[in-house]
Formats: sequence, C-alpha cells, structure tokens
Amino acid sequence: MKKIEAIIRPEKLDTVRRALEQIGSPGLMITEIEGHGKQKGITKQWRGKEYKVELLSKVKIEIVAKDQEAERIIKTIMDVARTGDIGDGKIFVYSIEGVYRIRTGEKGEGAI
Repeated sequence: MKKIEAIIRPEKLDTVRRALEQIGSPGLMITEIEGHGKQKGITKQWRGKEYKVELLSKVKIEIVAKDQEAERIIKTIMDVARTGDIGDGKIFVYSIEGVYRIRTGEKGEGAI
C-alpha cells in the first residue's frame, strides 16, 4: 500500500478531485496549507508598491491506495495539476505498513 501526498495549487483542487473520482480513486483527505519552495515566496504589487509574500497558499491531498493503483493516481494528479509554471507543487509517495478500519476491525488492503 502507498500513501500519496500531493501539494497543489488551490485553484486546481476541484479539477484534480473530479479527475480522481473519474478513475475510481479511493477516498482522499484535503488540508489547506501554506509554504514555499525554492523560490521562497513571490513578490506582488499593490497600489504601485512591491511587497513579498513568503508563504503561499497550497492544498495538500492525501490518498492511501493499493500498490497497483498508485502510479495511475500519481499520473492523473500530475497531468491535471500541471500549469508549467513555478509553484505547481510536489507529490510524495510513502510505503504504508498497515491500515485498520476502526468500525469493523478490518485490516490490510480491505480496510482502505
């Protein structure tokens, strides 16, 4: 099992979520976050004056999926979330040792 953690632009959330539903992706968790990458924020202008925004709004999507579904989910996120500009985000993939469904006591892939 894999945990897929994708950091994307907030404006891409609905499009990514719909694309994941279309491929039959399992459930997901969404968290609004702030942060920056290598660019250390952006410079904006307001009323002719420049100011620096160091922490940018992003959305974190977390999905736990079966090993055989992970690549398809990752490819879908990459295809839909990509704008080609700096700040499109990142995807992290982790191995999951175990999953337990609290309600039924089910464990393993059946609990996803």
